[in-house]
Amino acid sequence: MPSFRFEKRLLREGCLRIAGLDEVGRGALFGPVVAAAAVLPTAWLTGRPPGWVKYIDDSKLLSTTKKVELAVLLLREAEAVGVGMASSAEIDAVNIFRASQLAMKRAVENLSVPPDMLLVDGLALKEVEYRQMGIPQGDGKCRSIAAASIIAKVFRDGLMDRFDAVYEGYGLARNKGYGTAEHRRCLRERGPTSLHRMSFTLR
Repeated sequence: MPSFRFEKRLLREGCLRIAGLDEVGRGALFGPVVAAAAVLPTAWLTGRPPGWVKYIDDSKLLSTTKKVELAVLLLREAEAVGVGMASSAEIDAVNIFRASQLAMKRAVENLSVPPDMLLVDGLALKEVEYRQMGIPQGDGKCRSIAAASIIAKVFRDGLMDRFDAVYEGYGLARNKGYGTAEHRRCLRERGPTSLHRMSFTLR
């Protein structure tokens, strides 16, 4: 389970606003990659956080209901939340790794307060002015990163639900843009939309 051990250590070093950072949608065939940055209250690190905080985990391990419930609470209680995206066109133009980093940079830029430190899931970001630490598989180790993963996942899933009504016949509300057997069959039958990632779907 994720914990606050990274955040507590940084707090002792004088970092007061620590942003967890994660992205979702890297492996999808359709739509943007979405990142979130979450600055959790310092009081949660120095005192006793609300009881629901113990359920914050890697979004991939949570039910849809639990993810939505936690995202609502995080959006209400976090000190700051930023969301950033990179479009399917940007993914095709620069590759998914660079697009994921671009989405994370945009999430940080959209925070309402500047962070003292970034805790990044995976590799540290390039060309950012903030002090940072990359944590491999950080969404399973660091609670701030796990919180960001939940927010990003719920945000992106919501986009896919809305796109499902626009691009009918691809099952986007079910597959969330990922390459399920149904989705690939629909691509063969209908061809890609303008929001499909051509660098993925044409492989």
